[in-house]
Amino acid sequence: MDNFIFTMYEGQPRQGPGSNACTRKAFSTLTGLPHQPEILDIGCGTGMQTVELARICPGCRITAVDIHQPYLDELARRAASAGVGGRITTVRASMDNLPFPDASFDVLWAEGSIFVIGFSEGLASWRRLLRPGGYLCLTEAVWFTENPSPEAAAFWNECYPAITTVRENHTIAERAGYEVVATFPLPGSAWWEDYYTPLIKRLEELRPTVAGNPGAEGLIEFTEREIAVHREHGGEYGYEFFILRKNR
Repeated sequence: MDNFIFTMYEGQPRQGPGSNACTRKAFSTLTGLPHQPEILDIGCGTGMQTVELARICPGCRITAVDIHQPYLDELARRAASAGVGGRITTVRASMDNLPFPDASFDVLWAEGSIFVIGFSEGLASWRRLLRPGGYLCLTEAVWFTENPSPEAAAFWNECYPAITTVRENHTIAERAGYEVVATFPLPGSAWWEDYYTPLIKRLEELRPTVAGNPGAEGLIEFTEREIAVHREHGGEYGYEFFILRKNR
């Protein structure tokens, strides 16, 4: 079913919650970068945030990594259309086995992707890629309440049981050798405008094409459940942007 998961999100603006405004806000907190920073976008998907980073940092060079080649192809088309294709290189690779030497990058960027390997695991395994004082900027699912509703708790225990609070992730990051520079929650619009709203339409289009395929039908139903849970309980959880700096 992995292939169908990728198919569900092909052609979508984003593969997870986020917005260009949040990307800009996070990048604005970074200080002391070199004139031409090297940025690695991990789990870039179709690259809305990749292109935005290239726009807001004209001197940067970006390496964008994803495991799904069609996403990288779409990113390349978007980057060319935006006039920033010459500063973005795509690499097909898994985020748990990134093929780059130690201390290769000034900034690691990971919007909506670290959950694939886990927050603690990502912080630990990616740290070697940063130069001293480099930044890791990422979004991670968190609880905004100590007492989530049974429906929200059941959903997250099923899909991502490692979800915890901002405070706990703050502690995890410090233990992993990072300074927490800033954090902020993604607004509700970051879930709907470029993510759930177009995804709902995509699911409607896909449903008749997978009739009789229990696995694909089950994935559509699970995604619709995810959207319904967020519609009813989105105030209890969300994505937090973490801007972390590697301790020297």
